[in-house]
Amino acid sequence: MAMNKLKKWIPSKRKLMQLYFGLLFNANLKGYVTGNIYRGGTKSVCVPGMNCYSCPGAVGACPLGSLQGSFSADKSTLFYVGGILLLYCVMFGRLICGWLCPFGLVQELLYKIKTPKLKKSPVTRLLSILKYILLAVFVFLIPILYAFKDTPLPAFCKYICPSGTLEGGLGLLANKVNESYFSMLGPLFTWKFLLMVSILIGCIFIFRLFCRFLCPLGALYGLFNKISVFGIRLDRSKCIDCGKCISHCKVDIRHVGDRECVSCGECIDVCPTQAIKWKGTGIFLRENDIPKEKAQKRRTVTRVITAVLMIALLAGALVYYWNEDSAPAAQQGNAIGDLCYGYDLEIIDETGILTDTVNPVKTGKITIVNFWGTWCTPCVNELPYFDQIAKEYADEVTVIAVHTHMVSETAPPYIASYYPNSEIIFAKDYPVDDTGLNGGYYSSLGGRGVFPYTLVLDEDGIIVASFLSSVEYEQLKEVVENQLN
Repeated sequence: MAMNKLKKWIPSKRKLMQLYFGLLFNANLKGYVTGNIYRGGTKSVCVPGMNCYSCPGAVGACPLGSLQGSFSADKSTLFYVGGILLLYCVMFGRLICGWLCPFGLVQELLYKIKTPKLKKSPVTRLLSILKYILLAVFVFLIPILYAFKDTPLPAFCKYICPSGTLEGGLGLLANKVNESYFSMLGPLFTWKFLLMVSILIGCIFIFRLFCRFLCPLGALYGLFNKISVFGIRLDRSKCIDCGKCISHCKVDIRHVGDRECVSCGECIDVCPTQAIKWKGTGIFLRENDIPKEKAQKRRTVTRVITAVLMIALLAGALVYYWNEDSAPAAQQGNAIGDLCYGYDLEIIDETGILTDTVNPVKTGKITIVNFWGTWCTPCVNELPYFDQIAKEYADEVTVIAVHTHMVSETAPPYIASYYPNSEIIFAKDYPVDDTGLNGGYYSSLGGRGVFPYTLVLDEDGIIVASFLSSVEYEQLKEVVENQLN
């Protein structure tokens, strides 16, 4: 009795494999400490499972996000990403979902919480079609349509993906060093957060809810299940159509190995005629022509060698990413290519109340910093351009309008009159000398008495463009589009 209870707490080989690959795909443990995203060389390689690029621990790219982004890139990128995905599809199919996907493990652990469960039915089987619709619309149709406009839009990642919200969004927000990000959150994050919570709660009651009904990556892999090299296969000559495999399976399969099958292998144990087997095992180990005892010994040796190599690989990856700098530190400065100086600027609203602070270097987005003043005619004339950019690219770009220290008391009533509901973040500069003619941040970023003055930073806070005196909307848009592409 005690032994049976103990066995329930011992993870299966499949769970251990899921945990292993979850750690391997997120081997940059230093990212959880520093709150930074790894941007080294391996980030150009797609991992097989659903694992967000923006997760602090991620050492590879998400195949789904890379595919959506490749439609707006050059042909070589599309062929590169498409080739990797095709390789995964042909080699493994949905075996990846059952054994390698970190988000699949999260769902299965949630399902272990003791509650009443919703079993599969004709309704759940019908709902499984939804992921193919999401694949067609959000992974292919919308990104391709936007690619014709030269504007990348990874629609599934942006509007739906719960894995990205959990691993990337919450993973970054959980670190204290990124607390300034909270002031940048908007309706889109609220929507994705509520969607993620709904899906995770649903996974407590429904086995692998996201995998079965919503995951476009699983839908893509499932299309190749029948021809994949590895996975589950059924020997029809031994099958007696008892139906035990179908009734035992928790997902919406119609027959073993179809496009809904995640190749978990649980059906192998319940088959009375041993008609269900693993595909592809003969590539590594042939047993038909050798004695049973010798075959068992060979299997044991193979497992030991494989386990040692896998543990060594994981240990090596953890040590490597902990000690590696993902990119050489950029020199701080105020020239193009320099890391912009960061400073917590006080945010002001139309009432003049100081509501919070914003650091232009830590927004996590493309950031436009515009130095202006209500007394400066060119400044107020170009503010509508910044307002338009802030609205048009609300999810990708942060616009910070920093009022000069001179007569800063005139800013709140001006904001109240002309920009009461703007997406622009209005802030004020701080004094740097007794004359009050210059602001400290303005001066540190190269300002020399000329207004307006504008800098554009990429997501890492690197200065990519600067405009001394007035700037036009088309110029701003061109810089933003170049960064997005």
